[in-house]
Amino acid sequence: MTSMERMYAVIQAPHLTEKATDDTANRNAYTFRVPVDANKVEIRQSVEKLFKVKVKSVNTLRITQKVRRRGWTAGMTPAWKKAMVVLAEGQTIDVL
Repeated sequence: MTSMERMYAVIQAPHLTEKATDDTANRNAYTFRVPVDANKVEIRQSVEKLFKVKVKSVNTLRITQKVRRRGWTAGMTPAWKKAMVVLAEGQTIDVL
């Protein structure tokens, strides 16, 4: 996998919730869904190159698997990782 392919693989999707939208308005932080094996350096480089912005900081959070039932059948939700990327002053990303 080339580095450009990896960058596109690292930023899977924006995570749009009320809390993420408030974060964008209050502290210029954008939330993305990323692979579990992605690290902060990869996330920073991917956002900077793909969106052409300057990243101030990156915070990550792992969401663990949970047991969910549907009648008699039990299953697991997938584990995933969330990255909150704070941009420098005056920088924005159009995520919609």
